[in-house]
Amino acid sequence: MNIREVMEKKNRLRDFLGGLDSLLVAFSGGVDSAYLLSEARQVLGKKVVAVTASSSIHPHRELEEAVQFAESIGVDHVVFSSEEMDLVEFLLNGSDRCYHCKKALSKKLLAIAEERGMVHVAHGANMDDLGDFRPGFKAAKEAGMIAPLMEAGLGKSEIRFFAKEMGLNQWDKPAMACLASRIPYGNPITVRALQMVDRAEEFLRNAGFEEVRVRHHGSVARIEVAPLRIKEIQEEPVKSDLIRTFRKIGFEHIALDLEGYEQGKMNRELIDTTSDSGSD
Repeated sequence: MNIREVMEKKNRLRDFLGGLDSLLVAFSGGVDSAYLLSEARQVLGKKVVAVTASSSIHPHRELEEAVQFAESIGVDHVVFSSEEMDLVEFLLNGSDRCYHCKKALSKKLLAIAEERGMVHVAHGANMDDLGDFRPGFKAAKEAGMIAPLMEAGLGKSEIRFFAKEMGLNQWDKPAMACLASRIPYGNPITVRALQMVDRAEEFLRNAGFEEVRVRHHGSVARIEVAPLRIKEIQEEPVKSDLIRTFRKIGFEHIALDLEGYEQGKMNRELIDTTSDSGSD
């Protein structure tokens, strides 16, 4: 990491924020939005507002942490019901699910901003997001939301560096997509499925597995943990407690993904694998 170049990006971020009269930040509680919110608080003072969506697609723990963080840095914080489960296009869970979700969410964020007399609404997208399938980013851009971290050219590792430098607890927090991302495309999204995933992942996090996903394949739970911890999750008493808990949650079968957790894995099916590679 070239410190000089990275510091130039941080300065670009602050210059960008300094050019705004006020800012409403879509705050999920993750490292990206936490860092953006913190920088905006330092640059704009009381002219920044954090807004967090609350619904069944978001882990309850994430909302609690977001509320605590916003309070700790003295930012006005609005929590609202995002109501994704009212969107038919979202429930059908097609490959454009995130587009419809973000489109509806952007409208709500812009409405909140208008009520407060604010023009600019920002989200925490960064340069690394350009390397994955992100239909939600398209919807946010169409709605007129801004991405200051991207404007400054900041990537995830640089954001974590500055977040750590600022003393933010989120600096090493694993990425956390919404719970709907645990359900394979084409399988309808239901409140019960989301609740099952939330309870299962909460159990694993309480057991010490922070980087974790529980994929919902009907009656089957497919567990992904960091590759170096695959052996650990099969050891007693974790294994027996896991099986007992997951069965109570409603999973009939529990599978362990031997490849381990990898961000964006559920998007693989969207990638065209029919190239002239000569292999099946």
